[in-house]
Amino acid sequence: MNLPEQYAAMRQAALRQFAQGAAEVDALLGAPHDTRRGLTLLARPPAAVMARLETMLADFRQAEPEQYYYPATDIHLTILSIISCYPGFSLQAISPEKYRRALRGILQAARPFTIRYAGLTASPGGIMVQGFPQGDALASLRQTIREFFQHADLPHSIDQRYRLQTAHSTVIRFRKPLANSVALLEKISKYQAQDFGSFEIASVELVHNDWDQQAAHTVLLEKYPLGR
Repeated sequence: MNLPEQYAAMRQAALRQFAQGAAEVDALLGAPHDTRRGLTLLARPPAAVMARLETMLADFRQAEPEQYYYPATDIHLTILSIISCYPGFSLQAISPEKYRRALRGILQAARPFTIRYAGLTASPGGIMVQGFPQGDALASLRQTIREFFQHADLPHSIDQRYRLQTAHSTVIRFRKPLANSVALLEKISKYQAQDFGSFEIASVELVHNDWDQQAAHTVLLEKYPLGR
């Protein structure tokens, strides 16, 4: 399945659920007692793209004001989830320097790549901006990292939940039952042809993060320029 088909299949399955007024609610979102933490390699869109996304999110808030909307500081593109979030994980459970050093070597040889954000997809638990990599540099980088960790003596959970192939960014998560499913479906349709812009990813970050990547709970372990 190619990327547009994958996004379309995800969206259609979620829309059927939304049309019935149903969504997967995560009541822990933003809760102070949420201890889910992980280790993620990610990239961040530039300010101009963030501004377009924020305009769209303000429109969605009119239909579903009680849901969780990612602020600009938290919107990100996951390169790979090295350790998927689970309750109680902390940096004391690993050797962060070993991860920093390993990824430093890999990323020095990686090429910058371009992502185009266009349209929306969805899952039962949220709404995502569709990202389309231009070329194969992202896929190549992910494969190199996967192969390294397959043979490295470093704890990881890469691909254990699912094999990441998309380049989406989650921008809305559901923390309450849907208040207006009809309006939500209309908003998704409204932005389906929207082009939010293209941008080059020339650096990535290794972070210790919570479930929804809140800046207040994120520890930057290292920022890597690509191909340098």
